[in-house]
Amino acid sequence: MPFFTSDYLEFFKELAANNHKDWFDANRKRYETVVRDPFKEFITLLIDELAKRDSSIDILAKDAIFRINRDIRFSKDKTPYKLQNSAIISKEGRKNKNYPGIYLELGPERFAFYGGIYMPDPKQTLKVRSFFKEHSRELQSLLSEQNFRNNFGEIHGEKSKRIPKDLQEAADSQPLIMNKQWYYYKYLPPETILSEDLLETILDLDAKSGPVKDFLIRAIC
Repeated sequence: MPFFTSDYLEFFKELAANNHKDWFDANRKRYETVVRDPFKEFITLLIDELAKRDSSIDILAKDAIFRINRDIRFSKDKTPYKLQNSAIISKEGRKNKNYPGIYLELGPERFAFYGGIYMPDPKQTLKVRSFFKEHSRELQSLLSEQNFRNNFGEIHGEKSKRIPKDLQEAADSQPLIMNKQWYYYKYLPPETILSEDLLETILDLDAKSGPVKDFLIRAIC
């Protein structure tokens, strides 16, 4: 039996055309029934399954799930609600966006699976770069593995124009040292969300990205 009904996707489609508080308040019960509660139940189950692989994951769904309300304080887009559900599953959940785990987005445009390091501070960035310098061959070997390459392609992220001189030579042979973000992702059709195999799909992607995720955890910790 699927975890979500077609009304899960339909709710967000209608919200896109009616993204204001009056419409949301009028549809709040529907939101709770077909969107909020099923997503919470699914994330709870996913946390339990991932915790079997990684005992450091000891969080609740509320620690992983982001609010549907957008932060509009510094945005030109003042629409109040997000058009998808999202969550971070790691040992620290959404409170630590830098710790490598799984970031999921489930909405009508796509199903998105992300992993990696997205918002490191300067100290963490230097630590990761230095780790890449010392373990460049291991990193390249992991990125060349068929499971990772076929599903995620490569590591993405913005690059710095300048890095410390003692890292420059290593960056010539390992360009990822120039990065200030290191993340990977896979997009699948939104129909994936309605599949009975959704849980297995996520667990499979986690397994195939696991060696790279573990490497990034070592790099930043």
